[in-house]
Amino acid sequence: MWWGRLSARPARSWLSPRIAARLGVVAVLAALTAGCFRPMYAEHADGSPALRDKLMGVELLPVDKPNASRDARIGVAIRNALAFKLYGGATGAPPTHQLKIRFTTSRSSLMLDPRTALPSNESYGIDASYQLIEVATGKTVLSASTFARTSYDIPGQLQRFARARAYRDAEDRAAQEIADNINTRLASFFYAGT
Repeated sequence: MWWGRLSARPARSWLSPRIAARLGVVAVLAALTAGCFRPMYAEHADGSPALRDKLMGVELLPVDKPNASRDARIGVAIRNALAFKLYGGATGAPPTHQLKIRFTTSRSSLMLDPRTALPSNESYGIDASYQLIEVATGKTVLSASTFARTSYDIPGQLQRFARARAYRDAEDRAAQEIADNINTRLASFFYAGT
């Protein structure tokens, strides 16, 4: 019978010598590279300033947009989100660098309702460029750009408040994304020097 033959076979180990050798090599390589990791925001043992201290030395210049405009509100949202990311709950240290941000916004319809030809889904975007200027020399040490695109639904053509709220939420999400991108790039610059 066939079930008798199956039980007569010797049990094989799931860990063959080849697999054990490969796992051993991986473990040795992992142990050798374990000391190479250095957390980005950790304090330095050599006395050089930590990344958090360098980021606290960045002064955020006011965004140049007309007062009481929609873009002025976006500029304040970007600046506030970035200030919280750079300084945390505290205020900045004496400035060593200045950050100048310029941006443009865009809005476009993604989908149209076939019956009314009115938009049912829109996209909001921010294209930002920024410069990091060293205070001591007045030189631009970093010049870069970033963008953010968010979409939002318009729940109904008769719900104007819901559309306005969705538009404002999209603006806030895009501003937060711009602040995240700039913060990451500044941290990379101060950490690696590039």
